[in-house]
Amino acid sequence: MIGYVRGVVTHLFEDACFVDVQGVGYRVYIPASTIQEITVGKEIQLFTYMAVREDAILLYGFATTDEYELFMLLISVNGVGPKVALGILSAVTPEGFRLAVQQKQLQTLVKLPGIGKKTGERILLELQDKVGKADAHTTDDVEAIRSVPNDEVVMALVSLGYSEGEAQKAAARVTSLDLSLPEQIRRALQQLGGGNT
Repeated sequence: MIGYVRGVVTHLFEDACFVDVQGVGYRVYIPASTIQEITVGKEIQLFTYMAVREDAILLYGFATTDEYELFMLLISVNGVGPKVALGILSAVTPEGFRLAVQQKQLQTLVKLPGIGKKTGERILLELQDKVGKADAHTTDDVEAIRSVPNDEVVMALVSLGYSEGEAQKAAARVTSLDLSLPEQIRRALQQLGGGNT
C-alpha cells in the first residue's frame, strides 16, 4: 500500500494529475477540492489509497488527511466504490457531509453523484456512529454542496488557450452561481483576467 506520494505536479486533468516522484510519474485520481489547490510545476504531498482490480491498479489521492479518512469510511460502505467516493468528495465538503449524516439528511445525500436512495440510506445506517462531529461553525446549511466545475465551461476555456488546471479552477468558482452558460464563461474569463469587466 502506498500511503502518500510527494513530488512535482507535471500534468493536471479533469479528475487526476501526474505527480513526478524522483523521475517516476504517478497518475493520481483526485477530488475537485484538491484540483483547485494544486498547480502544475509545484510540489505537493497527497495521501493515497491504492485500489487493486483485475484490470487495473489505481491510485486515489487527497490533499488533507480529513478527506482521506472520509474517503476510507465511504468505501467501507457496501455499494460505494472508490470512484463514487471520489465523486462525493468532489461535490461536498467533509464537514457538510458529516453534518448531513449526523442530521440524517437523506435528501442531501441523494443529490450527490452516484448516490441513490438505497445507498444514501445505507450510508446513514453504517456511518452514523463513525463520522466525527461536524464543526458547529461550518454552516447552518446542511446542503453545503461544493461547486463542481461545469465541463462545458472548462472546455470553452481550454479552447481559448487556458490550461486544464486554470480552466478547472475558474469554472469551479462560477458554477455555484445561478448563471447561464455564456455568463458563466464570461465570469470565468474575468477570474482569469481575460474578459471584460
